[in-house]
Amino acid sequence: MAYVMVLSWSRQIFLQFYVNQQTASFLRGQVAAFEAFNGVPKVCLFDNMKTAVLERNGSAIRFHPALLDLSSHYHFEPRAAAPARGNEKGRVERAIRYIRDNFFAGRHYSSLEDLNAQADEWCKGTSAQRRCPEDPQLSVGEAFLQEQPGLLALPDNPFDTREHVVVRAQKTPYVRFDSNDYSVPHQHVQTSLTVNACLKEVRIISGTNVIATHLRSFSKGEQIENEAHVNALWLMKTNAKQHRAQDRLCQISSHAQPLLQHIIDRGHALKGAVNRLNQLLDDYGATELHQAMGEAIEKNAPYVEGCVNR
Repeated sequence: MAYVMVLSWSRQIFLQFYVNQQTASFLRGQVAAFEAFNGVPKVCLFDNMKTAVLERNGSAIRFHPALLDLSSHYHFEPRAAAPARGNEKGRVERAIRYIRDNFFAGRHYSSLEDLNAQADEWCKGTSAQRRCPEDPQLSVGEAFLQEQPGLLALPDNPFDTREHVVVRAQKTPYVRFDSNDYSVPHQHVQTSLTVNACLKEVRIISGTNVIATHLRSFSKGEQIENEAHVNALWLMKTNAKQHRAQDRLCQISSHAQPLLQHIIDRGHALKGAVNRLNQLLDDYGATELHQAMGEAIEKNAPYVEGCVNR
């Protein structure tokens, strides 16, 4: 999406590109334009796109709540152009034609960041050097220097354009945001969380704590993972499996826990011993293994081979 703002008198252009036409992109473009102009027009005229105007019936207009929040923050008056009245937004329409003919012609770019850097340079350079329609004695850039002091001052704090979305981690430790899945620590499955996202970063919050931070992806269907989340989940599952294997041994024999404690005390690997004892249980049955573990303890041979060679 190309976001274009044109100042009414000087015709100074602001141009920025975004990956979609969502409300968040519209708000970011508006805020970026104010910052580029270092000021805010007293009145902003908008086309009737859904990110600005939700509904209208004649002169009765219902603006998007996000736009009203933005106008309240910057103290400008939002207005909507009348439908099918191109003359009311002629400055913007001509600016868009000018952009198509003069900015895009023969232009190459490698990324969205590169395209926006070129757009910024073009707005301050080539575009600003053209003649001002309101005063042909001035360039657009010179006219802008005269118009800029009449703009409203920027507030001390810019409008927050981050997206705030309530999400839920289901049975797997991922949350879905903007058609992609982002990992969270496995302790937060089956809980409601909040996604706080800007153009570059996605933060996932539980209560007041940031539990995960990811680079943002604008692709679709991707699974964005933090290696620490994956490793912790794997370790949790491995430990749970190990505990289940130990519990199985303890359920079939009162000798299991003392034997395993002896194995630990002797410095042998518990995991391998548990796995081997469970294999013996499968091969010989509970009665045989119970007797073998008892004899291994009696003979002070606390290792798996002591249960086999008896």
